[in-house]
Amino acid sequence: MIRWREGRVLGTGRSWPGAVELEVRLATGAGAAPVCRALAYTDLVGRPEEGDRVLLNTTALDLGLGTGGYAMVVALPDRPPPDSPLPGHLVKARYTPVQTAVLGVDGQDSPSHELLRDARSVEGMPVVTADLHSALPAVLAGAHRERPGLRAVYVMLDGGALPAAFSRTVAGLREAGLLAASVTTGQAFGGDLEAVTVHSGLLAARHVLGADLAVVAQGPGNLGTGTPWGFSGVAAGEAVNAASVLEGRPVAALRVSEADPRERHRGVSHHSLTAYGRVAAARADVPVPALEGAFGARVAAEAAPLGERHRLVEVDLDGLEEALRELPLRLSTMGRSLDEDTACFLASAAAGRHAARLASGPSAAPR
Repeated sequence: MIRWREGRVLGTGRSWPGAVELEVRLATGAGAAPVCRALAYTDLVGRPEEGDRVLLNTTALDLGLGTGGYAMVVALPDRPPPDSPLPGHLVKARYTPVQTAVLGVDGQDSPSHELLRDARSVEGMPVVTADLHSALPAVLAGAHRERPGLRAVYVMLDGGALPAAFSRTVAGLREAGLLAASVTTGQAFGGDLEAVTVHSGLLAARHVLGADLAVVAQGPGNLGTGTPWGFSGVAAGEAVNAASVLEGRPVAALRVSEADPRERHRGVSHHSLTAYGRVAAARADVPVPALEGAFGARVAAEAAPLGERHRLVEVDLDGLEEALRELPLRLSTMGRSLDEDTACFLASAAAGRHAARLASGPSAAPR
């Protein structure tokens, strides 16, 4: 079911590549607030202006769900964008009313098709896998503290947001020079490159974009049900398998929290224990952050069973909190800041540090 609303744009707010925030006065909907925040993906619907009539999907907003708290602009009925050339034959968000055509880097009409047709390996590239999108900036902070200037590529899964443009984090990391590029895989779209699978996404990161390391995680937003298997983060375990099959070095970042009110996510989250302890069939390095005190001992003890199938690596945290605080964007995980859940971000930064230590030699020149 979809909640449809019409409204008029009162004004625009923040914008970043591919997206703009709006303030919209609603014209319909019993009991709805008269004004709401909305988000428009400019590559899909055009750029709304003050006074424009907009058609909105308010489903997630009305449910009080997750990341952002936006109504989503579906169309500008009175001013749709002009037709533009279709870039390729790959369609994402397939068979939905907003399906969009993209040029797949692995598609037959791509200039990289021949390269990827013959590629079989990522040549030992470290691949950090993480449960939450909020791990991405922390992983990169740790990697760049260990090896400044390292070329990192984000391979985005489709378990959270599908449009890469939803992520202000990606935009901020690109602007700061901490992230070289992004590849959107599966049904996700809007990265610098589009790929059909995480496998071809990793191959593109290495051979087309010249990555020293890749970070694989879902987009913003996380679907969980409070059941052992019903959460989108199981894909982190599958990403370990993909990295291994492609002869990469999987680095499994732990989801850790000292502040989450839900016991299943305190210490080492059950998401990590399931994704890496049950789903990941291939061997990975599991960086265990050298946290102090009783909580550090708890994290080490809860991570220990993963050593039955993976290699546990204790990682020092010297300088990592400083690196996190120097990031040019605000860190937030499940609504908690760096100060409110420092251990969470340190665990991700430790994974980035370890991956940077595995990266060898200068990055290959992008082709």
